[in-house]
Amino acid sequence: MAQQAASIPVVAASAETQATDGSGADGAVVVADPADASRSLILAGAESAGIDVFDLAGKRVGTHKVGNIRALDLRADAAPGGGPLLAALDGKDNAPKLFRVMAGGVPAPLALTGIEPGMTVAGLCFSRSHRDDTLYLFLVGDKGEIEQWGLSSEASGAMNGRIARRWSLGSEIGYCAADDRGSVYFSQEAVGVWRFAAEPEAEIAPEIVDIVRLGHITEEAKGVGIAADGRLLVSDASANRLNIYDPLDGYAYLGSVALAAGTDQVEDGGSVTVAGPVVLVADDDNSPEEPNFKIAGWQAILAAAGLPERPAVPAPETMPLARPTVETVPVETGGDAADDPAIWINPADPAQSVVIGTQKQSGLYVYDLEGKVIQFLPDGRMNNVDLRSGFRLGGRDVTLVTASNRTTKGISIYVLDPATRKLTDVADGLQDTGFKDPYGLCMYRSAKTKKTYVFVNQSDGKMRQWELVATPAGKVRAKLVRDLPFETQVEGCVADDETGMLYTGEEDVGIWREGAEPRGGPARTTLAKVADNPALKDDMEGIGLYAMADGKGYLVVSSQGNDSYAVFRREGDNAYVGSFRIGADMAAGIDGVSETDGLDVTSMAAGPAFPHGLMVAQDGRNVSPPENQNFKLVPWERVAKALGLEIGQ
Repeated sequence: MAQQAASIPVVAASAETQATDGSGADGAVVVADPADASRSLILAGAESAGIDVFDLAGKRVGTHKVGNIRALDLRADAAPGGGPLLAALDGKDNAPKLFRVMAGGVPAPLALTGIEPGMTVAGLCFSRSHRDDTLYLFLVGDKGEIEQWGLSSEASGAMNGRIARRWSLGSEIGYCAADDRGSVYFSQEAVGVWRFAAEPEAEIAPEIVDIVRLGHITEEAKGVGIAADGRLLVSDASANRLNIYDPLDGYAYLGSVALAAGTDQVEDGGSVTVAGPVVLVADDDNSPEEPNFKIAGWQAILAAAGLPERPAVPAPETMPLARPTVETVPVETGGDAADDPAIWINPADPAQSVVIGTQKQSGLYVYDLEGKVIQFLPDGRMNNVDLRSGFRLGGRDVTLVTASNRTTKGISIYVLDPATRKLTDVADGLQDTGFKDPYGLCMYRSAKTKKTYVFVNQSDGKMRQWELVATPAGKVRAKLVRDLPFETQVEGCVADDETGMLYTGEEDVGIWREGAEPRGGPARTTLAKVADNPALKDDMEGIGLYAMADGKGYLVVSSQGNDSYAVFRREGDNAYVGSFRIGADMAAGIDGVSETDGLDVTSMAAGPAFPHGLMVAQDGRNVSPPENQNFKLVPWERVAKALGLEIGQ
């Protein structure tokens, strides 16, 4: 037995399990008995023997030969219809298995479809989204691969997996653990322990907890356990000790302890589980060649390390949620590409309405309400788009569509044909903005003069307004009517044709309102500032208007920094109503929405799928499966239900 340094306190195990019935011991969970905690059970990976069941004294009460099980994780009440859901890694089949845990700890198999690992799986862990309650399963591989799978229940009681995202750390990851507060930890054996955001809509950005040799891990990192108080317990396997870290204090190293049952000290500790007051550590080298699990109390470990107890970390605050029903076909290029949508309602047949979306690397898309492509125009790097009906051109009223074109540095102008639902260029040559990089765009049709205008801005805060004018040849040109400078970068804007107000987002500052008429309108005033509202986090991006009768309605603003949407009243002083997020509908195979640039909203019915209007939002991270960016369509009644809003008739 390796000698433990005198400076490392030794914690006496409260018990140890009998040796597993199989060839090893790795992965254990506690199935709590809500009526009597002392009757809780331990389910443990016994490798060739499957799953062993022990009581808290370590006595075996059953063995279930359900595969070659090497890793386990559990989520209470996550099984279809309720009850504990157990995930187990079958090393022989190189696949996860799911079980409903029955009375006596019996694992009842659940059918699982859709998950096909693209690696040799070494470990797994559950994570439940605090944003939309979706259950995810992380799989980690022997070459550093990470796969995150979204789980959903089917009517049959089976469960289905859908890939959310993949990435790699480059060398073997043996263990992972996730809380349900947005963090997942990976133990990369030869490198150290990493933290990533568990939300699939979040950026894949690593944070180092500790590093081998250069930190407090000697040679090999193994199991990771997460206590309810937020602290981490990590197996520093080569040193035969357990390290304690505090994520609430920058992953500060708090000390180490060793664990022993009598004279039998845990060496080369494997999996680590912290389940309430119970700590389980896999002792695969238990002498004499009888792998088992050591059982200890979390309070005892804290006391030995000289650390105070503290309350459980509260669940993170959540926002109301709306789920999409449709997503568009992804744009054809990767990276930051899709940006801004505009909704056109077909007056003859609302179900035949369209969404026009910009592709700021190449052009303009026209989608139907099922998200399928009707038309793509490769006319340049289109950034923002808007439309207005009722423009008189060639002796008839038409719907004009305009887009800010970063390739030509101009305003692209089209007519939308209601019969074909396609766009035709009607610009009278290049309509130059005079900007180096035209960015945001929105349109306005004056209720007083019936004139149609377009606003365009760029990243330095410059903003201009043009009147759109028909030519005798049936073309459209833009006539500059005023400048509207801002101090810093602006992009998203929307004009209210009925009230004559213009709303503009200054990305790092907030939302402004002013008159949309070229002359004589209300002066610019503040609607909302990022600094004054904790629900707003820059950048302020897309802005949409849900217009109802009698001047009522709502402004919807993309709060890009926290992947949410702020809602303000249309009437009065534009009071803040609340914020919501767009979450995943894993059963429908549609992911949530994050990092939204542009959005649009309408209160007009768009067929039976959208009887009270809809919201369309650009999805900056299109996951489940990972694909190029696209747009998501959300029935307005789902937004209204989330925030208790009114619905247009």
